[in-house]
Amino acid sequence: MFVDVFNYSITAVLIGTCGAWIFLIKSMLISFKTTPYLDKFEKTKHDNPKVSIILPARNEEEFLGKCLDTLIDQDYPNYEIIAIDDSSEDKTGKIIAKYAQQNSKVIHVSAKPKPEGWMGKNWACIEGYKKSTGELLLFTDADTTHKNNVISLSVNHLLTFNLDALTAIPRMISIDWWTKITLPMISTFLHTRFSALRVNDPSKKTGYFFGSFFIIKRETYEKVGTHEGVRQEIIEDGALGKKVKESGFKMKMVRGDHLIDAIWARDRTTLWNALKRLMVPLYLQSHGIAVGIFFAVLFLLFMPFPFLVYSSILNFENISNSLVFVTSLIASILIYIGAVIEVKKALYLKLTHAVFGPIGSLVVVLGFLSGLIQAKRNSSVSWRGRTYSMKDHIQDSIRI
Repeated sequence: MFVDVFNYSITAVLIGTCGAWIFLIKSMLISFKTTPYLDKFEKTKHDNPKVSIILPARNEEEFLGKCLDTLIDQDYPNYEIIAIDDSSEDKTGKIIAKYAQQNSKVIHVSAKPKPEGWMGKNWACIEGYKKSTGELLLFTDADTTHKNNVISLSVNHLLTFNLDALTAIPRMISIDWWTKITLPMISTFLHTRFSALRVNDPSKKTGYFFGSFFIIKRETYEKVGTHEGVRQEIIEDGALGKKVKESGFKMKMVRGDHLIDAIWARDRTTLWNALKRLMVPLYLQSHGIAVGIFFAVLFLLFMPFPFLVYSSILNFENISNSLVFVTSLIASILIYIGAVIEVKKALYLKLTHAVFGPIGSLVVVLGFLSGLIQAKRNSSVSWRGRTYSMKDHIQDSIRI
């Protein structure tokens, strides 16, 4: 009797999981089909307002040179590169100084020590903004590379559609094996909660910037409070995008994955901290919602697999056992379908990485669990060589 009650309960949950995955997969396909591209629009002639590229860098000696090379090679005629050394402990500052000596477009900024209450990248962005002179501000990351017409396209796109801000979805680059099997599982949700369909819909409240590439009018940036307005936010790009949308400014999200490459995580450690970084803000907003989201992700991404193993060793003559087996099998197949779509249409990885989806799902779940556990500790988040206590950091500008 107890086994039957348990099995029927699990079956009901799995049916809900299947329904959720059907919705997710449908949303993913619609998103891929209808999201506009950065370079596919009817171009018009415009003036060339000055663009200030704000490039914060902390301990980026491995990637910074490649990023600067692609920015220096841009075909846009009127821009400057504000490269900020954010108290780096490696050769980042020396690399910036070398490029600044060789090319007048590069302006070397050494950020002052980070004040209390600021997240590091937010402070570096403000330091760069103070030195900028452009009418348009383009924010990007030091581990990002760009095709040589990206600035021209983004400025033309912004002005043609009379936008206040524009963000481009990059191609997410995975370096290590663990990230390659994990990213397909987590990026599925980008096509629902933070999809271009929601960001580009004026009736929706969703606003989001990809930190690897967004361009914004200087006056818009100042009116929403600059990065100072999101100084405590750990996901500052999403928080700033949300403020722009909620303030009534016109913003747009486009696909730029064939023009911009951004590294999502560099190794197991940065992957782990990136996953925790997604859960911490939600926990600080609402403990109950965060726990609920964790269990939803647990059942969406991982539990169908152990339930499939559990049901496969039971007696199939029992109806409740058979129901668990069928629903867990369908849910597992749907998870794999979602992973395959991500691997082939967005991440350009091998199908073998989708095969290890269950392991990637487990990594996501454990990373989220670790974020919940550590959210109130003194060392809840480590990022770019800094450890942050989130106890006094209010995270209310973005909903995960």
